[in-house]
Amino acid sequence: MVWKNAIKTKKLKPGKTKMVTIGLKTLMVGNIEDEYIATEGLCRHMRWPLAYGGKIKDGCIRCPLHQTTHKLDDGELVEWSPFPIFPAYGKLLGKMSKKKDLHIYPTRIEGEYLQVEIKGK
Repeated sequence: MVWKNAIKTKKLKPGKTKMVTIGLKTLMVGNIEDEYIATEGLCRHMRWPLAYGGKIKDGCIRCPLHQTTHKLDDGELVEWSPFPIFPAYGKLLGKMSKKKDLHIYPTRIEGEYLQVEIKGK
């Protein structure tokens, strides 16, 4: 495991998230309730960028596309593709892909950077 600079902390406003790329990984990072987080950047259901419209509420991130919801502390799946506009459509799409938890990355502050622990070099 290696610590990599993800973003300068001054670029993360409280309550906001951003997409960053580290090597070949796309991550969502954020400053949520005075804690820095890093998750997979793309929804586990349809690979939508979570920082672009994803809603954070009650310690969870909800994908803006199909409403799949995961806990931010451990990535556990809370709700899989309900797609509330057309519930039957959401259930059909949900059955077409395997339910998966969201990967959460360890974070730390080093100098002016938020760092993320990544497998590899």
